[in-house]
Amino acid sequence: MNKLLFYMLAALVIAADQLSKIVVRAVMELGQTIPVSRGLLQFTYYENSGAAFSSFQGLGRYFVLVALGLALAVLYYRRKGELRGTAMDVITGLLVGGALGNAIDRVIFNQVTDFIVLGKGGGSMNVADIAITLSALLIAIRLVFQKITPRSLNRG
Repeated sequence: MNKLLFYMLAALVIAADQLSKIVVRAVMELGQTIPVSRGLLQFTYYENSGAAFSSFQGLGRYFVLVALGLALAVLYYRRKGELRGTAMDVITGLLVGGALGNAIDRVIFNQVTDFIVLGKGGGSMNVADIAITLSALLIAIRLVFQKITPRSLNRG
């Protein structure tokens, strides 16, 4: 089951990301905002031709190469057995699914559809961005817990 978890999670992220973007492009006007939860969540349709935080505008196509390189590196290290276990399956599944979800947008539209805004004045993101962010958070948590061992706790 573990081998399938990575692929199923990556495919689920890609599908959820692409489906949500299709719906947003179909039902919202560019720049339109739909409040969902006052002050916490709103949907604002935005097209980003760059990277995170709207940096590198117009250079989004180059990030397709980064996404493909990342996906290939993960597959390579998974095949070598260096990315093992359920936690790594989840982390890498989210990371690869998110990277490829945004890469699909960049190949087809030369930009990424963003629409999720958390809090007031927060940046706009999408399902792929959330998956990538969650994978980074899980990596950080994993690294912290790897450093905390019973031996290190006893040094006090």
